[in-house]
Amino acid sequence: MLRPHGHLLRQTTLSILAFFAPVFAVLYWLTIPLGEWMPVLIVQLLVMLGASVGIVGFLRTCVWVDDTGISERGFFGQVTSFPVEQVASVVVLELYQSGAIDTHPQLFVTGADGQLLVRMRGQFYSRGAMDTVVDELGAPVVRVPDPMTLTELNRLRPELLYWFERRITGRAPQDFDPGADLGR
Repeated sequence: MLRPHGHLLRQTTLSILAFFAPVFAVLYWLTIPLGEWMPVLIVQLLVMLGASVGIVGFLRTCVWVDDTGISERGFFGQVTSFPVEQVASVVVLELYQSGAIDTHPQLFVTGADGQLLVRMRGQFYSRGAMDTVVDELGAPVVRVPDPMTLTELNRLRPELLYWFERRITGRAPQDFDPGADLGR
């Protein structure tokens, strides 16, 4: 079972605490003498409930892979599974972060029609986890030699991106080739 980086949960939790602890401390300081602290408590409980739901969602997020296929449970609990017969290729590339010179590895498991089945982003999963997917699936691997920007990937292979990352490219539909246009 492959899980996202644990430091993401720690950083997010600390950020939430660093923001909300002083805010609620001040709100209680202002409202307790007036006897109007109950709405502050209700809001605090709602924030704590939301944070707890987020923590549980993060802890449940994972990818399973073996020689029979790959499965993913997303942040919101949706489980998707694909047998190894449905996996046509695995694309591995380095993607520049927006507005930075740093890159993160990206792994895309694609079907025969080129559609994205599973995506592992380097911001969330380790390179070792991605190597495990490559080794276990045994599907053909396309390794893009040079880092790409999100714009380049969107222009060349928009089907690999999430719907909110895609932009209108004006690219005419063409037959799918798993390594096409990716710098091979």
